Amino acid sequence: REALEMDPQQRLFLECAYEALEDAGYDAERYPGWIGVFAGAMMNSYLLSHHRALLHKLESSEAIQLLIASDKDYLTTRVAYKLNLKGPSISVQTACSTGLAAVHQACQSLRAVECDMAIAGAASVMFPERRGYFYEKGGPCSPDGHCRPFDADAAGTVFGDAVGVVVLKRLEDAIEQGDFIHALVLGSATNNDGAAKVGYTAPSIDGQASVIVMAHEVAGVRPDTIDYVEAHGTGTTFGDP
Repeated sequence: REALEMDPQQRLFLECAYEALEDAGYDAERYPGWIGVFAGAMMNSYLLSHHRALLHKLESSEAIQLLIASDKDYLTTRVAYKLNLKGPSISVQTACSTGLAAVHQACQSLRAVECDMAIAGAASVMFPERRGYFYEKGGPCSPDGHCRPFDADAAGTVFGDAVGVVVLKRLEDAIEQGDFIHALVLGSATNNDGAAKVGYTAPSIDGQASVIVMAHEVAGVRPDTIDYVEAHGTGTTFGDP
């Protein structure tokens, strides 16, 4: 019944969190330090698609169980409960930047010695699985099913489903404990545009430039030493300045 009611985003994230720890070579039950969880998820469309009729029939105790299985506030604490993790369990919700914001928060927690290892990531799975859309000129969706971010022919985006999880540790601890290190996070930063943009969903070039400068300063790197940039490219006409 728990699996039936649970938002699949939470179940899939739990699976990926377990696999990420396993891939890192750690058993949460035997790890002596504290492991934290930082993550977020999309709106629970599974609940809207499959349980809409049930919401009016539930008794109070059943309604609470459905709430716990459905609300993304319980995404990280469920992982902590299932895997017996004792570090901070923080749900992070910043729309499209949720996964990266979770990594940033995890890094801050590690630097503050709130935990010794951190799981960070995000889940986005929409229901029903088989669905389409009607193209609307000026809307966010692509007219031909192709996304062309940072291209002159960008005309819209295509939404997909995914779950991503990483395991983070302080570098000195990873070296001392003989971990396989895939990458180093030299620094990170976060900010907000405030009202300095055309509209709420519009991007702000000044805001983006500011946070990039902050990240460079925290990481101690010069812009001219960077030869690869991965970015959030919406693929929409006005979304990729």
